[in-house]
Amino acid sequence: MADEAPFQFLHSELIQYIYKSADTEDTENGRNISKLENLGCRVGQGLIERLTKDAPRFKDELDIMKFICKDFWTCLFKKQIDNLRTNHQDSQFRLLSHLSAGKQYLDYAPKYLAFTCGLVRGALSNLGLRSVVTAEISDMPACKFQVLIQKM
Repeated sequence: MADEAPFQFLHSELIQYIYKSADTEDTENGRNISKLENLGCRVGQGLIERLTKDAPRFKDELDIMKFICKDFWTCLFKKQIDNLRTNHQDSQFRLLSHLSAGKQYLDYAPKYLAFTCGLVRGALSNLGLRSVVTAEISDMPACKFQVLIQKM
């Protein structure tokens, strides 16, 4: 896909653009987080189309999650996700690595994770799975992504 530095720069600029162009009311209501997640969702849908255009159909949800954790994540971040289970953990999440490892920047972390949550949600949506994707941070830059698949 793209090199890491331009992707990180584009991601940071996207966040800055949305937060600078928004009203203070949008920031207080969390609309900016929703905008970032929706943008990520659309990008995830397009990217998964490109990655799976020549792939055979997936047998079940487990095959889809394996593909997301191995191939999709590798395409985005040049590495597989660290832990393949219900909680997908990335011990060195690249989009948080430029923030300090201290706890003083934990308030800024949600806006840096919203786009990625949207990417995963969009990819799963295009593969036929409705889901809710959230992220949790205990120590920066490590984060844990929780995927909850909704039954239709």
